[in-house]
Amino acid sequence: MKTKISKSSRRYFLKIATQSSVAAILMTSYTSVLSKEILVQKPMIHNTSPSSITKNHTPSLEEKIGQMVMVGFRGLDVNRKVIDDIKKLHVGGILLFDYDTPLKKPVRNIKSPSQVRRLTKALQSYADIPLLISIDYEGGKVNRLKKRYGFPATVSHQYLGNKNNLAFTRQKATQMAKTLSDIGINLNFAPVVDVNTNPNNPIIGKIRRSFSANPSIVTRHAIEFIKAHRRHKIICALKHFPGHGSSAADSHLGIADVSNTWSQIELEPFKDIIKAGQADSIMTAHVFNNRLDPKWPATLSKSTITGLLRQKLGHTGIVFSDDMQMRAIANEYGLETAVKKAIEAGVDILVIGNNIGHFDPDIAKKVTKIIKENISEQRIDESYQRILALKGKII
Repeated sequence: MKTKISKSSRRYFLKIATQSSVAAILMTSYTSVLSKEILVQKPMIHNTSPSSITKNHTPSLEEKIGQMVMVGFRGLDVNRKVIDDIKKLHVGGILLFDYDTPLKKPVRNIKSPSQVRRLTKALQSYADIPLLISIDYEGGKVNRLKKRYGFPATVSHQYLGNKNNLAFTRQKATQMAKTLSDIGINLNFAPVVDVNTNPNNPIIGKIRRSFSANPSIVTRHAIEFIKAHRRHKIICALKHFPGHGSSAADSHLGIADVSNTWSQIELEPFKDIIKAGQADSIMTAHVFNNRLDPKWPATLSKSTITGLLRQKLGHTGIVFSDDMQMRAIANEYGLETAVKKAIEAGVDILVIGNNIGHFDPDIAKKVTKIIKENISEQRIDESYQRILALKGKII
């Protein structure tokens, strides 16, 4: 089952898409999935009243900014706060969790397949531009859709890499993609393409999140994982650029300095997957590497994101930040500096799970305000166009 998008949302998306450089891509994606019945109704769009969104609608700066923000919220159902974030702040993405870390309670957004399906449908109903609804669904330990909630069992990346059977990886990834499609989630923050250069790494190797210490094995299995998701119109985000596999520290808890442990082979999966045309989006790592930038961690580093990832490796798609509330960022930089530097570095969508430390109900409002006051409209528009292109692939 695909995510249900209201007709008004589709119309809005088409109107703004025609204003952008990616209109042709978006229109192709749109017409490929709509029924003949809806296509017949298309001329009705031109009869909308002046107060409605029309063919000549130009998105406001606030609408563009909102698309650059992805937030988490509390609730098994929609509530007034998340509705306001979507409708008033134009937030373009939602991140779902099964566990509420600040409250230390196993109730957040996920209870059962039918409940999540109702939730995602409700969230989409409030969005003018269809939402990216995301989750961390790698398999194994990093899996928000657990068996106890009624979802299929999964296996870890390491299990797949050790088995090293691409058909088996395809089978497991297809099952996961079908699960996501059925409940209306269209973005999976996976696969992990970190190379397992340090098996004792507390956040990657030790919890079996890497396919392999061999970058070629990582690449081959990641591509199978991505292709399986694409077949079901689920976007994948490769993580964590430029490589988290060699770290000895957990960036959730503080600075992870990989200056003396990182190696060039950690770039190989990213480079090869980009070259293969399979990298729709990439997530940054909150790692510090003075060989790439002597001052800033990767998420805040222009030389790493724009210079290395975009210019040298040729990534033209979306760049997501890792969660901006992780302590490697939150404890070292103020929110304003972190937001400003991340976007200047080349990040398109700031991920704020609101599930680390304390829950801030106004975090989306704070972040959109910082962007508006510190980032040029030209830079905002660059990300906005890339976001429309990405969303066009799954509508």
